Amino acid sequence: MVDVFVIANQGQYNHRIYRTLKYLGVKSQLVQNSITPEEIKSGGCKGLIIGGGQCFEISGNSGQIIKHFAGKIPILGICLGHQLIADLFGGKVRTAKVGEYADSKIIVDNEDEILRGLAPSFNAWVSHKDEVSTIPQDFLKLAHSNTCSIEAMAHVKFPLYGVQFHPEVEHTPKGPDIFKNFLRICGL
Repeated sequence: MVDVFVIANQGQYNHRIYRTLKYLGVKSQLVQNSITPEEIKSGGCKGLIIGGGQCFEISGNSGQIIKHFAGKIPILGICLGHQLIADLFGGKVRTAKVGEYADSKIIVDNEDEILRGLAPSFNAWVSHKDEVSTIPQDFLKLAHSNTCSIEAMAHVKFPLYGVQFHPEVEHTPKGPDIFKNFLRICGL
């Protein structure tokens, strides 16, 4: 049985998400975004992580998976996954005024469950050209940076989270804490 499926969207860091979960002792599986909700359901997983990638056009079934499982099991969207969640729930995504490819200071506006223990701020690696510009209705903004107004968000009722930065890379020293928080939300 797989506890957490990691949906790979052809991003350069998706394998690091899987490796981080492995180091944390979680049974996870890195799968292509062509996997269907039915295939995931048969695995009996307790959580989903929607990984990064370059654009919506390469996101495969990720949107369908988010729609199917939102409100049923915890979901964490990272980078493109974050943007897909925003788009699916009525938010807006645009090309960033400043593309970010560097270390950034993330300012925590609301710790919520996913950012618990990380306030008031932490450093994270950011690597994106698109960003969420308008948060969807029924979501809370959790964090921002000097160049990105929505670095993290959470649904007000569902265990559904998005982060624009990359918690899976070593350049995000507190990244493992975000995964530990997510695993706690999943009951693992």
